[in-house]
Amino acid sequence: MSTLKAIFFDQDGVIIDTEKDGHRIAFNEAFKAFGYDFEWDVEQYHRLLQISGGKERMRHYFHEKSLFGDLLKSEEDEFIKDLHGKKTEIFISLIESGKLPLRPGIKRIMKEAMAKGLKLGVCTTANERSAHAIARGILNEIEFEFVLAGEVVSKKKPDPEIYLLALRKSGLKPNQCIVVEDSRNGILAAKAAGLRVVATTNVYTEQEDLSDADIILTTLGDPGSEKGILKKGDKERLEFDGVLHVDQLMNYFSI
Repeated sequence: MSTLKAIFFDQDGVIIDTEKDGHRIAFNEAFKAFGYDFEWDVEQYHRLLQISGGKERMRHYFHEKSLFGDLLKSEEDEFIKDLHGKKTEIFISLIESGKLPLRPGIKRIMKEAMAKGLKLGVCTTANERSAHAIARGILNEIEFEFVLAGEVVSKKKPDPEIYLLALRKSGLKPNQCIVVEDSRNGILAAKAAGLRVVATTNVYTEQEDLSDADIILTTLGDPGSEKGILKKGDKERLEFDGVLHVDQLMNYFSI
């Protein structure tokens, strides 16, 4: 029998629903600060989210709009770095202002995992500063084994590199860990690393093909508050009633 010993969490869309009213707003404010008059609307940002990584997203968009034609590659890299740095400052200020609340059930399930002695990790393509602003700030009560973010890996999701690194950091086997993700790219990355996946959906990912996940929920749920809806998984074996608990996951994924 293999016992669950760790849970790895994606950040954006899983811990905080950051994309629509966090990162997108921060990108648009950064564009404005750099003198641009365009904005990414909700639908356009959804399309750009299929590209992992903020700097990669901006580079793709600027190339698509032929905005870098007069820059050398080195100049383009420096400009992207500066623009993304401004975006990160704006995003962190949004986090610290408390305008972006934690998703339902996320702190609760982390505390349950800690009480059971499970290792916790964050695996995100988000900037390291923003990742630590959440993990070491808003979630300062949670004991994370590691926070993997930013340029810690060379290949972004759906490449499994970040989850393979998480396995090395934890010293555990894939069947001893599960991942909480929200996007197809994240699920594919986790699955390629041999991990089991719980997916929680949000406004940007609810229409994506998340079928490779083992369990799909609208949210982890909280007692007396918002309850989750099970989209995939054995409801009777999971004993799911709208709130997902660590005990349920330990039983469900024990083999």
